[in-house]
Amino acid sequence: MNKKKIFFQQTIVINELGMHARPAAKIAQMAMEGFGNIWLSNGSSGVDASSIIDILTLGAQKGSQILIQAESDEDRELVGEIKAFFDIGFGELENE
Repeated sequence: MNKKKIFFQQTIVINELGMHARPAAKIAQMAMEGFGNIWLSNGSSGVDASSIIDILTLGAQKGSQILIQAESDEDRELVGEIKAFFDIGFGELENE
């Protein structure tokens, strides 16, 4: 993982199922729209957010802390959008 990250936000996986294929695909799709590379990290490893398989290798369960990082300052808004997707439980919360 490249060390030139210039912007980041932290979030927590809040939905019961944790990270699985559907939200991983949505996050990867969002990350591919960035100007630079977007990375997700769970503290012990970091992965390319534009890769569904890489995202799934994080094994992020409910309660996992995730760091969303961007290499380009132009991706600040995108990082915020990805964080917001985590913050709504990937649209899978029971009360929605």
